Amino acid sequence: MSKLTKRIIMLSVFLLVAGALAYPKVMPLFSSSSGSSTGSQQMNRGGGATTVEAVIADFETIEDRIFTSGSVAANEEVELSAEASGIITDIYFEEGREVSQGDLLLKINDSQLQAQKARTQFRLNLAEQREVRQARLLERGGISQDDYDATLNEVNVLRAEKQLIDAQIEQTEVRAPFNGIVGLKFVSVGSYISPNTRIASLQDIDPVKIDFSIPERFISRVNIGDAINFTVQGYDSTFTGSVYAIEPRIDPETRTLRIRALSGNPDRLLFPGAFANITLILEEINDALMLPSISVIPELNSQKVFLVRDGKVEESRIRTGIRTSEKIQVIEGVAHGDTVLTTGLLQVRPGMDVEIIDIKKTTDI
Repeated sequence: MSKLTKRIIMLSVFLLVAGALAYPKVMPLFSSSSGSSTGSQQMNRGGGATTVEAVIADFETIEDRIFTSGSVAANEEVELSAEASGIITDIYFEEGREVSQGDLLLKINDSQLQAQKARTQFRLNLAEQREVRQARLLERGGISQDDYDATLNEVNVLRAEKQLIDAQIEQTEVRAPFNGIVGLKFVSVGSYISPNTRIASLQDIDPVKIDFSIPERFISRVNIGDAINFTVQGYDSTFTGSVYAIEPRIDPETRTLRIRALSGNPDRLLFPGAFANITLILEEINDALMLPSISVIPELNSQKVFLVRDGKVEESRIRTGIRTSEKIQVIEGVAHGDTVLTTGLLQVRPGMDVEIIDIKKTTDI
């Protein structure tokens, strides 16, 4: 026996032994594949309808919203200051307390003006008495018209001087220009102040203003009277308000439109300067047909859903509107009461028989 023949015999024996050892592990794979293929063929030939879940399209009330941020501002706000310079003689307000329009808040020394007023008043009294006497003499022809006119002119000049002094005395008083709450004071009795001296702030915070901006693409959809909801840090509750003013120009740098709303603040919970997370409600739709987002199948230039009628699948192209976190509004392609598939969307085809094992109304989702 040649060496070549021996090598062939040894290789054949090795292959037979290896095949015998691998056979138990390899055969189940072929059996499983064959069985799966056979079972799949049997299912496709004689299996029952595909089981799916569906929803019944129903009307809902939805809101078209814009989410943005802004800040709280006082309805009215002013930094109190005096018109005149001088020494403060009295402070009549308390920090953090409410005041009414016209209340006297601070007084500057006006003793010199008061003395000038008294002197002018004495001169005015004498001039008025002389004018009365000369008026009687004029009636009898005792004096000329020129003499009487000179006395009357003196009376009018003194009256004007007195009015001027009264106006100067008013400038030594600081009064509340509107109802509000006085902030922290920065002066004390005895301080010398001028018109540039900061005294305190006065703010009207009921109601408060809410300032915010929206992208310019929404300019045609926002209107006076639109409602807003907003939250601020420190409170779990949601506050409400309404738009009352819209800036008549778009900011060229940010391409946004500035809007201002009013919100009642009777409990003084909102403070000017607070950061606000705002929801602007552009439109409220009472009869929106809503579907779960998972039931809508996106395509290249359209969207579709699968309907079920008489146990068979139908395909319908749709046009959508407002989206929420879980649902989408359908404007065309689905009618109220239609049954729309939510599962099995990749397996079903138009005309296929399906069995619905779970069905709900969209309002229950």
